Amino acid sequence: MEHKKTYNALELKTKHGPIIIEGPISSKDLKALEFHEDLVAFRPPAQQHKAITEIADLPEGRILIARDQNMIVGYVTFLYPDPLERWSEGKMENLIELGAIEVIPKFRGTGVGKSLLKVSMMDDAFEDFIVITTEYYWHWDLKGTGLNVWEYRKIMEKMMQAGGLEYYATDDPEISSHPANCLMAKIGSRVDPESVQKFDQLRFMNRYMY
Repeated sequence: MEHKKTYNALELKTKHGPIIIEGPISSKDLKALEFHEDLVAFRPPAQQHKAITEIADLPEGRILIARDQNMIVGYVTFLYPDPLERWSEGKMENLIELGAIEVIPKFRGTGVGKSLLKVSMMDDAFEDFIVITTEYYWHWDLKGTGLNVWEYRKIMEKMMQAGGLEYYATDDPEISSHPANCLMAKIGSRVDPESVQKFDQLRFMNRYMY
């Protein structure tokens, strides 16, 4: 499958000054930028900077960033699902996962997360894809925000909805392990019915066959 990537950008005015939301960004450009020390949700900053740079080099990989001058203060990643997850079992070329989204505490609540998703979806190529995201409460910064799981879940849902993602039911054991976890997805306008059916089968793999 051909992965067309069209660069888009917008300037977002925040109470801390304007920042640029842009992407997809090349690995070369990512290496040239600084990575904020508060981007620690998934792994230490230097390791995560390296990880997103490697994702940018994948044929399907997309990294969009929030940039305060030469400093990355937020990012979102898109790539094929992890081979260990059920979402890769259908071997669907047109199913891609929003793997991570992170914004430093200073810029939370200023619309950066929503803007990252809006700019991502400006690319017409997403109309050929089913985009999924799996939200697990153990990835959320409950301690740093002082929010409970339901308050945080509401924020995550609103942010994902800004990119057109909606809630989808599933019997995936990890998602089902806690009621705050959820699957959200956006089915592009050019996705064929067979792919939608395949996605539905992936969502419910534990149905009893009679």
